[in-house]
Amino acid sequence: MLIAFDIGGSRIRAARAFAPDDLEPLGERPMPLSFPGFVAALRDLMPEEATSLAIAIAGVVDPDTGRITAANLPAVNRRALAADLGAALGRPVWIGNDADCFVLTEALLGVGRGHRSVFGIILGSGVGGGIVLDGRLLTGAGGIAGEWGHAPVLDQRPLGRDLPHLPCGCGQSGCVDTYGSARGIERLHLALCGQRLDSREILAAWRAGEMAAAETVEVWLELVAGPLAMLVNVIGPSVVPVGGGLSNDGDLVAALDRAVRHRLLRPASETLLRPAFHPEPGLVGAALAGLQALG
Repeated sequence: MLIAFDIGGSRIRAARAFAPDDLEPLGERPMPLSFPGFVAALRDLMPEEATSLAIAIAGVVDPDTGRITAANLPAVNRRALAADLGAALGRPVWIGNDADCFVLTEALLGVGRGHRSVFGIILGSGVGGGIVLDGRLLTGAGGIAGEWGHAPVLDQRPLGRDLPHLPCGCGQSGCVDTYGSARGIERLHLALCGQRLDSREILAAWRAGEMAAAETVEVWLELVAGPLAMLVNVIGPSVVPVGGGLSNDGDLVAALDRAVRHRLLRPASETLLRPAFHPEPGLVGAALAGLQALG
């Protein structure tokens, strides 16, 4: 019996996988700060009859060493995680990047179904991405492909506003991840308006027409749309599924879609960015890859 896990910056979710599209939820736990706490949380969610584990995680797994780079997950960062968990839990473990699992799900079972080239993006506690070409997940050198959230590309004065170049968890500064994520839009609003608000509060205020929130969203679009348009020009996807917490705001996704399409080398008349269709892309993607890899 395969148990699928979806592990993000703040929580762990689990499901029993009878098939990729047949999952039985097993609950969730907060993401611990220590590795022993992480192992205990997985063990607590995992039924005794489990024979293997497949994990979608907010990190990059090097296919050569098995070592994971997970800037926002100190409990597991820099570990050979599949081997460490296999030893601790006594079961085979498959681990993949959560954005890769997300785009695999959306390409095969979601809004990307029937499209040859799919670039899926995550706008959640961090910014990530993954690429599926002809139904196959693209895995780059070191396990990195589609990770558009990390590289110092941000302008310090978007639309004439002065912003700090924030340090990123990857070790660089000025990455898309620092302002493009849900936490990033909160940092941006604080820098621009001096207000500490939750991202959902900021977006609600934006939809209500409040000027401070409108300024924050305008600058956020400027910061995020350019790097994303560059990646769309490079990869050439015909659809871009959007996942993560910010994807739940359809108005924000629509505004980002317009901003990106306006910047493309080949302007697109049809919607390119679409909120993810599948409600459990991380768990389903882990099940898809895990069932194939572990049987």
